[in-house]
Amino acid sequence: MSEDEADEDLLALLRESLGLNGKSVPEPARTRVLENAEYICDHSIDVALNYRGSKAAASIIWNLVQEKKYSFKSWSEHELHPKPKDASTAHFIFTMDLLNFSFWSDKSSPDESFAVEFRGRLYTGYWGLVAALQRALEEGITITNPAYWIADGCTDKILRHVFRSATVGQMPLLDERISCLREVGRTLHDDFGGSFLSCIDKANGSAAALVNLVVESFPCFKDEARFEGKLVRFYKRAQILVADLWACFEGKSYGNFHDIDTITMFAGRKLHVKRFAIDYADNWVDYRIPQMLHSLGCLQYSPSLEYHIRQLLPIESGHSWEVQLRGCSIWCVELLRREILRQHPDSTLNAVLIDFFLYDTIKETLEQPSDGNKREQTDLIPHHRTRSIWY
Repeated sequence: MSEDEADEDLLALLRESLGLNGKSVPEPARTRVLENAEYICDHSIDVALNYRGSKAAASIIWNLVQEKKYSFKSWSEHELHPKPKDASTAHFIFTMDLLNFSFWSDKSSPDESFAVEFRGRLYTGYWGLVAALQRALEEGITITNPAYWIADGCTDKILRHVFRSATVGQMPLLDERISCLREVGRTLHDDFGGSFLSCIDKANGSAAALVNLVVESFPCFKDEARFEGKLVRFYKRAQILVADLWACFEGKSYGNFHDIDTITMFAGRKLHVKRFAIDYADNWVDYRIPQMLHSLGCLQYSPSLEYHIRQLLPIESGHSWEVQLRGCSIWCVELLRREILRQHPDSTLNAVLIDFFLYDTIKETLEQPSDGNKREQTDLIPHHRTRSIWY
């Protein structure tokens, strides 16, 4: 080929990359959660961002992250989280996050709240769910196998036994959780060869693609609402699922996602505070982030919303207040991430780690003074109370 002749192979590659050959280049997967959160924040009248408070909070978060050397490796430190880095753990995480919603208790007495006894200890809230799954596996019940969820031998009676409580208070929304298992089990059987691993394979290493696949394939993950005439997406449990895979597998194997930074804050995480023989998991794991952001001075509420929350009154799922609380919290965490990156350009801190950290550390910082005695929470606004399968 002379110097004047064009390299046809190179030209074909260039045409394809520019979309000039009749074939469009696939765009990266997008969940649209973040842009919907920004829309909610821009049109919110009952929840507002305090930008000065957010900048100050970003500095606090960064300093504490450095002090505690916080990373995704913190995920595996809890005794109940599975330790093997294999397919069984991926299925465990999928089962766990399929059922990970609405554990907050409206009972004043611990004896009336859902709690699971496992290996001589009581676990509540999210940790109660994880303990119930581990207990079932030890009892020989293959609760993390999707084929079992639709098997003839998997009766509602057995599932109620799996999630039995050590107290008079039963697991909230248990019937809805059983329905989720049945629904997802059938879809996995019909469309994915009975295995969640097929979903991971189809996502081709994209966190956003896996979120989208999960919400489109399994309706009980399709966490959406309408706000000011617009469809808005949260996809909280689907995002937690991806984040848990990433954290557990430390960004490798089933947790290898090239676009993990597309995952947004998802309104809460897990904290455990050990006392005596009881592991008190917070009963309101998915409601704490808005509460923490408010306490840090990042979020402000209208008088009517703040009064409603302080009176412990319920907010219906999909109500404008609830949508504003969730959307503004997501956008606030994104702004915290951007501010940290602005102050520390080499930072690899993403929204997933900020979310984990906010719950695990900021709550502890706010409530535990240096002498170790828990401070009264009179200065903390209560969490909002919404009962749903979405979180």
